[in-house]
Amino acid sequence: MKSYICAIGTANPPHKVPQMQIADFMAAALQFDARDTRKLKALYRVSGIGQRYSVLEDYTRRNGEFTFFPNTPTLEPFPTVQQRMDLYRHYAVDLSEEAVRNCLSRISGPLLSELTHLITVSCTGMYAPGLDIELVERLGLPTTVQRTAVNFMGCYAAFNAIKLADAICKADPAARVMLVCTEICTIHFQKYTEQDHLVSNALFGDGAAAVLMQGAPCPEVSLELQSFHCDLAPAGKREMAWHIGDTGFEMTLSSYVPDLIKKGIKELTDRLLQGLKMTIDEISLFAIHPGGRRILEVIEQELGITRENNKFAYQVLREFGNMSSATVLFVLKELMADLTIKDKNEPVLSFAFGPGLTLESMLLKVHYADAAKSV
Repeated sequence: MKSYICAIGTANPPHKVPQMQIADFMAAALQFDARDTRKLKALYRVSGIGQRYSVLEDYTRRNGEFTFFPNTPTLEPFPTVQQRMDLYRHYAVDLSEEAVRNCLSRISGPLLSELTHLITVSCTGMYAPGLDIELVERLGLPTTVQRTAVNFMGCYAAFNAIKLADAICKADPAARVMLVCTEICTIHFQKYTEQDHLVSNALFGDGAAAVLMQGAPCPEVSLELQSFHCDLAPAGKREMAWHIGDTGFEMTLSSYVPDLIKKGIKELTDRLLQGLKMTIDEISLFAIHPGGRRILEVIEQELGITRENNKFAYQVLREFGNMSSATVLFVLKELMADLTIKDKNEPVLSFAFGPGLTLESMLLKVHYADAAKSV
């Protein structure tokens, strides 16, 4: 039995904010002096991010015009977890619905009524009855659709959802699985001045991605699932963390994370490819989670691949920033849009990383059912 990624759709909130405008907001919110503001702006300039999307218009406004953060010099009293979760619930369903409809618009089928399974993924908000049930109602899905929620796993969570969908499709050839990753990261801004927090504030944006998987390829291009391999680097357990605090979800992202990924990425890749009797030299198509510019660079150095090989990750980082679990799906979407018949049967190597420190890898193969598509 096999399983295939047939289509990927994405969605972002309406507020597109230039990266340096966010730097101005952060410097003012943290009450930085001229010296610290210069250092912060330097960090934002080298991030590789040109813009990010947010559900909050506050990032485009000055203090005194905010609608979510308090219009006080210190932004106190800071928004509570409940206030942030209210925002999440308000926006998450709309973004998820848009991503699903965008996904299904890209292929000739199936209909919404033909979906058998729904997997929702998020680490930036939770409630019950949750996003899965609201999506069933909003999309008019059968009430019998089988639902699973993957929560609070971070940037690599899409891989767990894909693995689950892969197992479902292999067990039931008639299954049609929709998985939806929805992350609203920007509601969790915290006023900490430690370097790790400054780095995380410089990276994250909002977005949703939906993936249709089934046991047969669609009439257009598909990605056939080949193999998975995951590993833990426990030495990095404290270097990337995600905790619920009194005023929101608190991200720790250490500057040591790229070095930890560099140490583990080659062994991870070798173990993935060993069973398939392949080498990295046989792969030219990559979909790497752009956790940050430096992470992409160290992976290239360690695996001996080029920036051109990794162009879709840089493109997504530049245009959207890091949207946690949804990000690698944005990268896969760009890669699929660029494929032609000459890529038929070519392998695609994908990575994502998150708390743990968790390293996930996946190998796919380009499948073409429509030979009429030209080069």
